[in-house]
This record gives sequence, structure tokens and C-alpha cells, in this order.
Amino acid sequence: MSNCIFCKIVNDEIPCSKVYEDDKVLAFKDINPEAPVHILVVPKQHIQSVLDLDEKNKSVTVDIFDAINKIAKLSGIDEDGFRVVANTGINGGQTVGHLHYHILGGRSLQWPPG
Repeated sequence: MSNCIFCKIVNDEIPCSKVYEDDKVLAFKDINPEAPVHILVVPKQHIQSVLDLDEKNKSVTVDIFDAINKIAKLSGIDEDGFRVVANTGINGGQTVGHLHYHILGGRSLQWPPG
């Protein structure tokens, strides 16, 4: 999608602070962090949201969670814990129409989130 900001980041049209990259997934620091560690993990393939995962593309979730595991260890948040969030739709707080997961850590996180 040519107007998708995350697709532009994946295609190196917009710079980011990369944390992790492989052939399926890109992870980078959130520009408005809500925690000391706040990293976004996106599939390189454009998928609108969790609701658009299907038989053809659902394997990307395994790639994403493999990356999350590696990123948590690299970021030093694996022992104390962290949160993984996928906002979906307007009421879910999704502001970019490209499937992405937030990794939040580095401090005690409260529940409910708000």
C-alpha cells in the first residue's frame, strides 16, 4: 500500500530506529513511547489488522511472535516481564492501518490499561 506509513518504513522510504529485522518482520522503536521499552513489530507484508489474518497469511503471526521473543531478550525485558498489544479498529485504538504489535516493558504496567 503506497500510502501506508508502515509499508513506507518497511520499504526504507521513511527512516526508523530498527531493533530487529528478518525477511518477514521489521521491529522498530515507537516514536511516542509509552514505556521505557516500546517497540513496534510489523509484518513486511501489508495486512490491515488482526481481522485480516486468514489461511493465506496467518503464518506471519508465528514469525511475529518469534521476533517478539528475540526482541524481549535483546531488550532485557524478558526476565521482569512485558506486555504485547495489538490494537484493532477505532475503538481498539488502532491508528495505523497495518497489523502491528506493541512490545511494552521496562516498568511495572498497570491493568486495566485504559
